[in-house]
Amino acid sequence: QVQLVESGGGSVQAGGSLRLSCAASGRTFSSSAMGWFRQAPGKEREFVAAISWSGSSTTYADSVKGRFTVSRDNAKNTVYLEMNSLKLEDTAVYLCAISTTANVLSRSLSMYGSWGQGTQVTVSS
Repeated sequence: QVQLVESGGGSVQAGGSLRLSCAASGRTFSSSAMGWFRQAPGKEREFVAAISWSGSSTTYADSVKGRFTVSRDNAKNTVYLEMNSLKLEDTAVYLCAISTTANVLSRSLSMYGSWGQGTQVTVSS
């Protein structure tokens, strides 16, 4: 069972930046795609970004494309989400998840097996 722990969340003004980290334990991290999702109060969990096992392929939700960058360091068992030009609507709990595949960059929650507890990101004006 892989355990995922997110960190790096916090409060930031609109236009600012944050870098989230997701540290994984377990042998399957380096052979699995990873995803970032977010959930705002009263809303459904939504896809943010995903990265293949090697880091060579990424995909993003339209709402964050050009502002967010997902990356990973398999030697450190960590995946990152660099968030720039943050907007009020980016406020949410951000969660990382490990995919059941190596290279399929799915936007579907059902394709992800283990989830972290999440880290809060609050963007204010």
